[in-house]
Amino acid sequence: MRRKQDGLVPSELAILEVAMDLNRQGTKEFYGFQVAQAIEERGGQRSLTGYGTLYRALERLENQEILESWWEDPDAAMKEKRPRRRLYKLTGKAMPAYFKAVSDGAKVNWAFGRATS
Repeated sequence: MRRKQDGLVPSELAILEVAMDLNRQGTKEFYGFQVAQAIEERGGQRSLTGYGTLYRALERLENQEILESWWEDPDAAMKEKRPRRRLYKLTGKAMPAYFKAVSDGAKVNWAFGRATS
């Protein structure tokens, strides 16, 4: 699928929908695997993170200033005996980008990466 200027591809739109849902539920910061799990619950493919698709899409959203990210405090990860997570949060550009994509006819197919527009 070819990207429209300032548009979102289906994978980015899926991530944005999950992030906005998390935000509405009070989760302002999220991490990649959390998004992957939510997409899988909505009918997406489990291989999402294995091929880096998710993380490339997160990076593109960050480059568009729709998301911002940082590494969590290493002490938090150490307490839970796991690797550090890269945390993300929505910026003020998230909602306008989402509504523009939807108004342009973009739709998410939760099989991740397969969409209609």
